Amino acid sequence: MTFPTVRLRRLRQSPVLRNMVRETILTRNDLMMPLFVCPGTNVNKPISSMPGNSQLSVDKLVEKGRELFDKGVQSVLLFGIPESKDETGEVACHHNGIVQQAVRALKKDVPGLFLVADICNCEYTSHGHCGTIVDGDVNNDLTLETLSKQSVSLAEAGVDMVAPSDMMDGRVQAIRSALDDSGFYNMPIMAYSAKYASAFYGPFREAAESAPKFGDRKTYQMDPANGDEALREVELDILEGADIVMVKPALNYMDIIYRVKSTFNIPVAAYNVSGEFAMVKAAAANGWIDEKRIVHELLTGLKRAGADIIISYHTQEIIQDL
Repeated sequence: MTFPTVRLRRLRQSPVLRNMVRETILTRNDLMMPLFVCPGTNVNKPISSMPGNSQLSVDKLVEKGRELFDKGVQSVLLFGIPESKDETGEVACHHNGIVQQAVRALKKDVPGLFLVADICNCEYTSHGHCGTIVDGDVNNDLTLETLSKQSVSLAEAGVDMVAPSDMMDGRVQAIRSALDDSGFYNMPIMAYSAKYASAFYGPFREAAESAPKFGDRKTYQMDPANGDEALREVELDILEGADIVMVKPALNYMDIIYRVKSTFNIPVAAYNVSGEFAMVKAAAANGWIDEKRIVHELLTGLKRAGADIIISYHTQEIIQDL
């Protein structure tokens, strides 16, 4: 049957009916909020390119964590800005590293908040790359040693999940082995499995003070033109022990999110990154868009594409609408 017997507009006649037949529903359970922790006390340093976000000292991070939890945010992703950096990122592995301090403080004061720690070296190396440099490039296998130590140290601090974002080959297997050998066999891994060498990371590099001092990250992050390669990366991470796989960035890679979910039917995270956030904020500040409607549409689109978890800086602003 076709028109006039079939009229698809019939199911759009009222808000109640539209709600009843809605296929994709965004909920609080889908969202994770990134946070940046830095040294000091009583520090709340706004990030100019990411309105509403700041570098926070541990005491202020705890206040923020409590505020978010009271609003309904259930999980946060932690990034650290250390007091000092080194050549290999070893500072990220220290018992009293900045994220380790934050995890212990949050677990004490906001015990219901689920804590995820980003595992990488770019914030902790003096050169800003994601691992140990040998002959002008990141050495894959030496970097695995640091990532494994960092993961165990954060597990000991009490983090609920680790999220390696470095894009070294074999890092999920190395981290899984290190965690298991240390007795943390129940610690889940959310791998940044398809992480692209994207231009959308600019504001984050201000936030995390992690811009590379030379070159770029194209020898380890993926070429934005490649889709089949993403499936290979994801499959390898699953075989190595990843419990959740991630696609990053999100908006330009919704096809990748869809393909990953359709192919592997494993929990998929999508990172709605800083550049995507900043574009929405800039357009809203100029009065060009309805920010709230845009954000809901954007995040719903990511869920429709197949994302089970959406990491977004918009989380703190829209959580109470869900």
